[in-house]
Amino acid sequence: MNTIMLKGKLHRVTVTHSELEYEGSCAIDRHLLETVGIREYEQIEIYNVTNGERFTTYAILAEENSGVISINGAAAHKADPGDIIIICAYIGLNQQELVSFKPKLVYVDDQNQITHTRHTIPVQVA
Repeated sequence: MNTIMLKGKLHRVTVTHSELEYEGSCAIDRHLLETVGIREYEQIEIYNVTNGERFTTYAILAEENSGVISINGAAAHKADPGDIIIICAYIGLNQQELVSFKPKLVYVDDQNQITHTRHTIPVQVA
């Protein structure tokens, strides 16, 4: 039996482009993709903090160190430049793999440049 776990997350990146006429997907700065461990064409979930939209698409490459986060095709209706989004990828792990697994969490500044990474989310307090 596999358990679906958060593999990696780009936390609160800023949408830089919204291209309705571009072939569908989400273009992400190559450096961000490599750091978080998301592969080109991998399925991703996008959670729009600005407007509450949630949708599934796949990752494609944007220029390395450009800070580009472009929501393309039909999904362009769900995010505008300037929106804050969270991009997540998930993985199915068996019970043995779960023992040592830690997700890759990547945090950025307002220019989508990495500020730090972590493997855990702090415990939410009351």
